[in-house]
Amino acid sequence: MEFWTSHTAAPTKAAAAAQQAQALGWDGIGTVDSQNLSGDPYVFLALAATGASALGLQTAVTNPVTRHAAVTASSALSVQRVSGGRMRLGIGRGDSALAHLGRAPARLRWFENYLIALQAYLRGEEMPLDQTSIPEEAAPHVASLALAHAPEESAIRWAASAPKVPVEVAATGPKVIALAARHADRTMFALGTNPNRIAWGIDTARAAATAAGRDPEGLRFGAYVNVACHRDPQVARTLSRTGTSLFARFSVMHGDIAGPVDEAQASMLQAIHANYDMTQHAQAGSDQADALTDEFIDDFAIAGDVDHCVSRLSALAALGVDKFAVVGPNFTADDAEAREAGERFARQVIPALRR
Repeated sequence: MEFWTSHTAAPTKAAAAAQQAQALGWDGIGTVDSQNLSGDPYVFLALAATGASALGLQTAVTNPVTRHAAVTASSALSVQRVSGGRMRLGIGRGDSALAHLGRAPARLRWFENYLIALQAYLRGEEMPLDQTSIPEEAAPHVASLALAHAPEESAIRWAASAPKVPVEVAATGPKVIALAARHADRTMFALGTNPNRIAWGIDTARAAATAAGRDPEGLRFGAYVNVACHRDPQVARTLSRTGTSLFARFSVMHGDIAGPVDEAQASMLQAIHANYDMTQHAQAGSDQADALTDEFIDDFAIAGDVDHCVSRLSALAALGVDKFAVVGPNFTADDAEAREAGERFARQVIPALRR
């Protein structure tokens, strides 16, 4: 069972954050890829690799639009080489990175073609030039230069010098879950922490793998989980409120709700969809965060004391989840109570789950 924490892509803090995360017992650290709101994730991860000798490193998550697949693969392979094989590439359809460029998440066909190309580049395989997805209006074909010799295919020639970087797809809706089941090394559910919703995600992935001729027993599953560990449930809810509103939105991104919900949960998700303010994305006190009810937080997130956190996460592990990307207060928080909650999770919850 793996436990991963997160950090903003602040390069000047990367080495120290990685060192502290490793000392607290975390297996890895992920960082966002949202160019208008944060620094470059690959710079952060490369510097984090110098601060910790064993900590896993991951984009959490990148997207298939703001970087060409060859560029993403090259950046990931660079961190892989620097870290001695500790890089994982987390990718989704895109959210704030695209919204701040005036775009919605990537179209499904584009995302799937991107994943196919990305995996090929990471394996050092050749891609036909007509499948590199660069539009003619951006740059004409290399043949227009009338060179004596030109590349006949696209490949990262030095990819074999580092171990293959695993690709993990962040998924919420059934179509993206199915896409991940076909092409990813692990499916990372962004479905909340309700066991019924995670079980639905696993069943959806296994059915898609079977339909695609892939062994469903070979699939690996993880989950993004909003957690705040505090003995006072109300304080815990407050600490988890911002992150919960952010991740809950993925379940109703385009208005339709993904996964099983009851009437109250459906109503709350629709309210999040109607009130989400991207200019307040991931900010405390946002309209979407303040709109959450205690009941919704208790269902979608994990807000409570050590025993409560251990019990809720154990239920997800029993379903087959072997990686938890923990979102919420952590050891880097400015607020003292939030920082203590993050350290409590690392020092008490993680060891209890590993017994």
